[in-house]
Amino acid sequence: MDRNQATGLVLFAVLLLVYSYFFASSPEVPAEPLAAQTETSISPATDQPTAPTQLPDSSAASAALVQQYGALASLASGEEQQFTVENDLASYVFSTKGAKLLQVELKEFTTWDKQPLILLDENSFEMNWTVETPNGTIDLSDLYFQTSQIDQTITGEDSVQIDFVATLPNGGQLIQQYKLYGDSYVVDYNLVNNGVANQFTGENLTWTWKNKLKKQEMDLKESRSKATINYYTTAGDFDYLSSTSESDDESISESLKWVAFKQKFFTTAVIAENGLKSAAISKTTPSDTLSVKDMQATYQVALTDFRENKTNYSFYFGPNDYKILKKVSPDFEKNVDLGYPIVSWVNKYIIINIFQILERFIGNYGIIIIIMVILIKLVLLPLSYKSYISMAKMKVLKPELDKLKEEFGDDPAKMQKEQMSLYSKVGVNPLSGCIPLLLQMPILFAMFFFFPNSIELRQEPFLWAADLSTYDSVLRLPFEIPFYGSHVSLFTLLMTASTILYTWSNNQVSSVSGPMKNIGYIMPVMFMFVLNSFPAALSFYYFVSNIITFGQQSIIRKFVDDDKIRQKLEENKKKNVNKKKSKFQQRIEEAMKQAEESKKKK
Repeated sequence: MDRNQATGLVLFAVLLLVYSYFFASSPEVPAEPLAAQTETSISPATDQPTAPTQLPDSSAASAALVQQYGALASLASGEEQQFTVENDLASYVFSTKGAKLLQVELKEFTTWDKQPLILLDENSFEMNWTVETPNGTIDLSDLYFQTSQIDQTITGEDSVQIDFVATLPNGGQLIQQYKLYGDSYVVDYNLVNNGVANQFTGENLTWTWKNKLKKQEMDLKESRSKATINYYTTAGDFDYLSSTSESDDESISESLKWVAFKQKFFTTAVIAENGLKSAAISKTTPSDTLSVKDMQATYQVALTDFRENKTNYSFYFGPNDYKILKKVSPDFEKNVDLGYPIVSWVNKYIIINIFQILERFIGNYGIIIIIMVILIKLVLLPLSYKSYISMAKMKVLKPELDKLKEEFGDDPAKMQKEQMSLYSKVGVNPLSGCIPLLLQMPILFAMFFFFPNSIELRQEPFLWAADLSTYDSVLRLPFEIPFYGSHVSLFTLLMTASTILYTWSNNQVSSVSGPMKNIGYIMPVMFMFVLNSFPAALSFYYFVSNIITFGQQSIIRKFVDDDKIRQKLEENKKKNVNKKKSKFQQRIEEAMKQAEESKKKK
């Protein structure tokens, strides 16, 4: 050790000794109890004001809760617990905070990309009760409830009731009850008053539903066009917000039986046993693609109903399946759009029944569609036959009609009169060919509504179509064609080609000539643009229908002899040579005469 090191060591030792002598702490004295410390810290009263005593943090928080929640302050703190209840059809996640339903998963369905179908979750769905108290507005979702429920699975005819109980210091209880059934998408719900209603003020409780509809289907544009809010009043009136507008809202003063947030294939709804006093509903289309539409409904529930425990409701979280919805509530099946009155009747009483019967025995929905077409065509065969015979008669009369046109072409009124006279003599009704076609139109339009809204077709493949409930894309275009889209649907192309073939076949027996004859070839092309983004099932149905109709006419043509028709018309002409004009024909001629005179005056 050199001198420097020795000197440093000595100095360090000296410093350590000096520090120990002057700065070392004295022996510890046991601390006094907190009460004693507090007591000794109180100074004798003086003329000078004393500083306010500071409450511990927990006391300050309790005071703030009392100030905000009043008699409900004891319910504003706690520990959140979550649990899951499953039945045969769905899985439900609940939370003790707010007694809320956090998530619903439909077990029998998946999203378009084969992920679990979460109909709603805590990021997309809110269901809040707000009440007025002497301390202001309180959101019940901020309160903590108690329950003995744990994770559970129920099946078949089993059911379970979940009671979320919030007990006040005075013994009053606010209870939220859920009842789930083993084989149902319906969840019963009650808001129960057990001696707490006197803590609330005002006339109403406010119940707010918010739902950012989650994307479940591939085509976001189509999903948005189908998403809307439907509602049904206790007076039996059904109405809805426009599904095509970017945003829409409405205030409803009538008592409501149910309100539904409807997507293309799934619905979230509240059904009120005693009616909802009034509601304000709204929907908006978000700028992003994370949700289909953002929907909200705010209901006013009379405080007197809560006092009398008339706040009984049911929720529906499930598919838009017509046969299921029909059992939920009056007219709840209207969440499946089946068209306007006559068309909807055809769907309800004919198409759906045929479809459900075939579904029991056949698992391939493409085959079901083919059989449906065959059955419908067989039923309509007499009308198709009558329509064809009418066209054949008009074709036989064409030479005589052309002769009248040459003779009276400059006088339309005279020509029309002579044509009517000819029809009367030969016993031909020019409208008889149109009437069978008009009678078939409701079925044609019924399919236009049935297939796009049939959840049974969702994710069902057939041939090259991966999903019959949406369009079949066999080619993606690098650009978008206006009114057509950026994809090519093969079923739509086949439908277009078959319609052109059917039109050509009709023109072989039709008396129509000139530009009108060519319009029949333009219409299929127009429908190609319209139906390109419609479900593959619809285009496939029209394609099969055209092919079978073409085959029907080819068979009928073999059994129809134009010479025999001509001979029959000649016999009628001789028989009716002295036939008086019918009253209908007289009225037609009189109307034509007046129209001609009116035209001359101008």
